[in-house]
Amino acid sequence: MYKPERIPLGIYVHFPWCIAKCPYCDFNSHQLRGALPAEAYVESLCQDLISQAGNVSDREVTSIFMGGGTPSLFGADVLCHLMTTIKQHYQLASHVEITIEANPGTFEVDRFAGYVDVGINRLSIGVQSFCDQMLKKLGRVHCASEAYDAVTQAKRLGFNHINVDIMYALSGQSIDGMLQDLEVACQLSPDHLSWYELTIEPRTAYYKRPPSLPSSELKDDMTDLGLAYLAKQGYERYEISAFSTPGSQCVHNSNTWQFGDYIGVGAGACGKLTMASQIYRTQKQSSPKLYQLNPLAYAKRELVSHDRLAFEVALCGLRLVDGMSWDDVTSRSLPITGMEIRSKLASVLVPDRLQFKPEAFHYYNEHLVALLS
Repeated sequence: MYKPERIPLGIYVHFPWCIAKCPYCDFNSHQLRGALPAEAYVESLCQDLISQAGNVSDREVTSIFMGGGTPSLFGADVLCHLMTTIKQHYQLASHVEITIEANPGTFEVDRFAGYVDVGINRLSIGVQSFCDQMLKKLGRVHCASEAYDAVTQAKRLGFNHINVDIMYALSGQSIDGMLQDLEVACQLSPDHLSWYELTIEPRTAYYKRPPSLPSSELKDDMTDLGLAYLAKQGYERYEISAFSTPGSQCVHNSNTWQFGDYIGVGAGACGKLTMASQIYRTQKQSSPKLYQLNPLAYAKRELVSHDRLAFEVALCGLRLVDGMSWDDVTSRSLPITGMEIRSKLASVLVPDRLQFKPEAFHYYNEHLVALLS
């Protein structure tokens, strides 16, 4: 039997439209053609939220994450309706984290001031680079100065919790260029940074026409130097690609990697929900049009089988620098899950946690393959 009452709960809300589709992006995002159906789409989200509320009526929501796509295309008026629906049908923790993703190209002072009024208390800004040349190659719709101004404006508006997304190992990027991006980001003093290597994913424009990327050796040098720089600036690495000042870890993402639960609403949104005897993974229709026709329908709703639990728990928990306690592993899966993980990965784990030894953390993917064998 599982113990859902001991598992943190979040809500993920997906907004599928962007001004333009970036060539590296494999998320469920669609270029906006014509007018944004803001009110109609948010009404579908509200129907979806209400339909799922009964599954978690006795549980407290610790985080809400609005991702995309570009949620910041939506104004505060329609998001107010969304937040009102959530508050009416879900129990929110007193210090619930509420994040919205934003691109600098859609950054409008009046709109974001409204987000503060709605109760959104964390902003995640998709900067990617502070170099205009790199931004152009990445297909971004903003320039470096807009990115810098976006973070500055957000702080002025009262956002105390800001994440800045930065990519590295870009086509034509040097070590100096990578470090310059980090230097500018740190000068802005966000309390959180997501810093990750550009990877070429299937179903992207880059996959069809791959750019020339730095060599493996250069990527490794960038990684080592970037990690050292961020540590020197006071950013603690707590997940493979997440860094924060003390006490500013992203609640929603941390819950995901700790094998927590989250309701997924919106076109293509994924969810994970633990019942007393079952764990479900869900996914909504990826097409915005089909989703709006029937927001209550699932494209997928699958049970997580007992024989897959060990892999799923390790896939999540081992992304974290400090991993998970075995007690949390047991309460969020089954007693045998921890035993199975330890039997296959004992040589690379610290003795008393689901946590990689420091020298093993860099080889995350290779060790997960061993767990599948």
